Amino acid sequence: MKIQKQLAVIFAVFIGFALFNYSIYSCFTVRYIDKSDSLMIEKSIELDKYLPFDENSKIVQCKSDFQLTGRLPVLDGATALFPVYSAFMNTVYPPNSCEFDGRDFIAESSLQKRGTIGAYEALINGAADIIFVAEPSQKQLQYAKDAGKELVLVPIGYEAFVFIVNSKNPAESLSVEQIKGIYSGEYTNWQQLGGEKAPINALQRIENSGSQTAMVSFMGDLPMKTPRVANLFGKSIGYSFRYYVSDISGKENVKMLDVNGVYPSEENIRNGTYPVTECFYAVYIAGNSNENVELLINWILADEAQAIIDETGYVNLKR
Repeated sequence: MKIQKQLAVIFAVFIGFALFNYSIYSCFTVRYIDKSDSLMIEKSIELDKYLPFDENSKIVQCKSDFQLTGRLPVLDGATALFPVYSAFMNTVYPPNSCEFDGRDFIAESSLQKRGTIGAYEALINGAADIIFVAEPSQKQLQYAKDAGKELVLVPIGYEAFVFIVNSKNPAESLSVEQIKGIYSGEYTNWQQLGGEKAPINALQRIENSGSQTAMVSFMGDLPMKTPRVANLFGKSIGYSFRYYVSDISGKENVKMLDVNGVYPSEENIRNGTYPVTECFYAVYIAGNSNENVELLINWILADEAQAIIDETGYVNLKR
C-alpha cells in the first residue's frame, strides 16, 4: 500500500509537470515564462545579435560628437530594453568598453544584461551605475531603502504593456475590466467572455520582474489569483512588453490582444489611445560620484538619444 501511494504521488507530479509544459509550449513557448531567480537568469534574447561595435548588429547604429572618456558608467537592465542601451553604448562609448565571451559579458565589461531583477540588485549593490528598466517593485524599493540607497528614476521613453494569447485562440480584444476579471478570478472560462468553452490559464511572471511589477500596478487594489497548474484543455493568456513580443522573441504562434478595442501599435502608444502604456526609466543611485553618470543621463534625454529610442521601436518622450 505504501508503494502504491508513492507511485500515485510520483504519477501526480509527473502529470502536473506535463500539463504545465503543455500549456507553455502550445500557447506561448517556454521563453515567455520568466524562470529567472537569483541563481539562474533566463537570457531570453540572442545577445550576440544586439551587441555594440558590431557592424552586423541589429541595434540602431549612429555616430555622435558626444563621447564618454575616463571612468565609464556600467550599464545594465531589462532584457526587453537591451537593444536600447546597447545602442547607447555603441554611440558614445569606446569600443573596448564591451567585453563579451560569446555567451555573456565578462565582469570587467561596462555593458551587462542581468535582466530586471538582477539589474536592480546590481545597481543597489554597486555593480552597475545606470540600469534601464520598468519601475521598481515594492520589494526592490525596500531593498534599496534597507541598503541606505535612494533610487533616482529618470523617464526616458514609453512602451505598451501587452496581453498575449496563442495565435489560434479566437480572442482578439478584451477590455481592461475583463483582463482584471481574469486575473482576479472572476472569469475562469473563455466562454464567459464570448469565446470558446475552455478554461482560462492565466499565467503570471516571476515576482519583481518588470512584467510582473507592471501587472501588479495594472491590477491596482485587486489581488491576483494564485497561479495554478495549467489545465490540459485550457487556453492561456499572459503579458509582457510590446517590443519584446514583436521584435526580440518574434514568435509567430503568439498574438497581442487589442485592449478596449485598441491595438498596441507604436502609433497608438504615440497618440495615447492604447490604454496600458508604461514609462521605462534610466535609474541610478543618488549621490553617485561618477560625473559621467549625469553627463550620460543628460545625453539620453536630448534629441540624439531620443531618436535612437524611436528608431529602435520604442516611443520617445516627445511622442
